Amino acid sequence: MELREITYLAVALRIFAAIILGGLIGLERGLKNRAAGLRTHMLVCVGACLIMVTNQFIYQTTGTGDPVRMGAQVISGIGFLGAGTIVVTQHTQIKGLTTAAGLWACAAVGLAIGIGFYEAALISGVAVYVVLTLLHRWDDRMRMRGKIFDIYFELSKGYP
Repeated sequence: MELREITYLAVALRIFAAIILGGLIGLERGLKNRAAGLRTHMLVCVGACLIMVTNQFIYQTTGTGDPVRMGAQVISGIGFLGAGTIVVTQHTQIKGLTTAAGLWACAAVGLAIGIGFYEAALISGVAVYVVLTLLHRWDDRMRMRGKIFDIYFELSKGYP
């Protein structure tokens, strides 16, 4: 039985893999108390996976259409979800950008799983997790050693 074709077993494996890899990425975000955590990343990954499985099913059963067209809409549509996680604070600091990028990457992992490209999905899912966990510590160290600092001035409305 070929796991790259649309069968009940292949669909179940793909959805399960999307839950696991999306959960792995979301777990890291959730442990850092980010708004988009475990469940959000799981849902994004499973949803993207389902879109690709559905698109592949349509293509295989009808023999017409573009097998990646619906997946392209996921890539552009995830921008709405990602944009909702990005906030600019009162000190013009940007928060949520990494979470938004993680959601986008999680959707891409789900698309790869959905089309049956298991190898790329596994490698990229683990890579996203490594970037979010291991490189976070390195990034913090680099910022702490940096010589750059910000100065903010606030003026009252009565100031001429």
